[in-house]
Amino acid sequence: MSIINLDHLAANPLLPEVQKAMIDAINKNYANPSSQHKLGDEAAAALQTAREKVARLINSPVEKEVIFTSSGTESVNHAVKGVAFANANKGKHIVTSNIEHNAVLRTLRALKMMDYRVTSVPVDHYGRINPTDVADAIRDDTILVTIMHSNNEIGTIQPIEEIAEITKAKKVIFHTDAVDSVGVVPIDVQQLGVDLLSFAANQFYGPSGVGGLYIRRGTRIWPLLDGGVQENNKRAGTENLIGIIGMGVAADLAKREMDFRIKHAKKIKNRLIEGLNARIEDIYINGHPELSLPNLVSVSVRFIEGEGIVLMLDEENIAVSTRSACAAGALQASHVLLSIGRDFADAQGTLVITYGRDTTEAEIDRFLDVLEEVVQTLRNMSPLYTKVKQEKAEGAAAG
Repeated sequence: MSIINLDHLAANPLLPEVQKAMIDAINKNYANPSSQHKLGDEAAAALQTAREKVARLINSPVEKEVIFTSSGTESVNHAVKGVAFANANKGKHIVTSNIEHNAVLRTLRALKMMDYRVTSVPVDHYGRINPTDVADAIRDDTILVTIMHSNNEIGTIQPIEEIAEITKAKKVIFHTDAVDSVGVVPIDVQQLGVDLLSFAANQFYGPSGVGGLYIRRGTRIWPLLDGGVQENNKRAGTENLIGIIGMGVAADLAKREMDFRIKHAKKIKNRLIEGLNARIEDIYINGHPELSLPNLVSVSVRFIEGEGIVLMLDEENIAVSTRSACAAGALQASHVLLSIGRDFADAQGTLVITYGRDTTEAEIDRFLDVLEEVVQTLRNMSPLYTKVKQEKAEGAAAG
């Protein structure tokens, strides 16, 4: 039996067109794009073509505003640390939110050790930020606001445009972590109004190990890597040309297929949520019901642990996650779920279900069939569920 992959957020599979482009590039045996000869010129042209394709995906008007990195994590680090280091003379205060990805949170933790100060704004029970809270958090010494575009655990999309209006008025640099959004939903850096935007190829069927960072012209940012003058003197080191070529093809496909992918994902999402609500009692669907990613459903299954569900589903050749791959294995409850009001027990019983362009309704039905059995099996072994069930029965009898 083939595996049903409902963990696309960890990494989407490479599309055939992307695989072919990368294999062709390997066979072409490109030289170094920085080399000053004909072979280098060919490599530089291939690099530029990929950059143009990626820039079009996010509507970056100037291709030099997009630089390539090794991952979404590096892009986030470059944006946050780069701005912090380049603007330390103005101040050392940064504003963020309670539900950021670890790439942001741990970068900020490192900056705190260098005497930077961080203010974290709360979210509502859907995981949405109130732009007024961001405005209130900005001080005279604030140099950066970093708020994710969409959350990787619950899918909620933030009011980035409204926040950008605030940061622009207050002359504060604004970065958004859009790793889980670019290639999934339309992203227009001009419309959003952000100064920096991080993204990664593996979220839109490109290769892992390749990321991108949009840097609006004129934004003060310090390069993290010292060395050559690659990437418009923003990121030293020879580019991963083969991976970047694959990213360019994936970006081109994502832009052309965007409407189809969103329509398909919404259809799958509706079927999944309807099935969960109809088949399993005592669950919470997390995230905003409308302002959220179409390819993600977060569900908290009460009275049992998510890890147990994942393992039993895996035995049935169904792959899901309890949270993002970057945080998998962590024993503590998700800071995202705690921030939206879930308690520790419910947070530990949460599944993050993500799917792609090739996911079928039959696969969703198979998942729901197996999940219903798994939940019932685990709940029958749960002392907490047995107690709650008994209390409900007694309450019904008394009523």
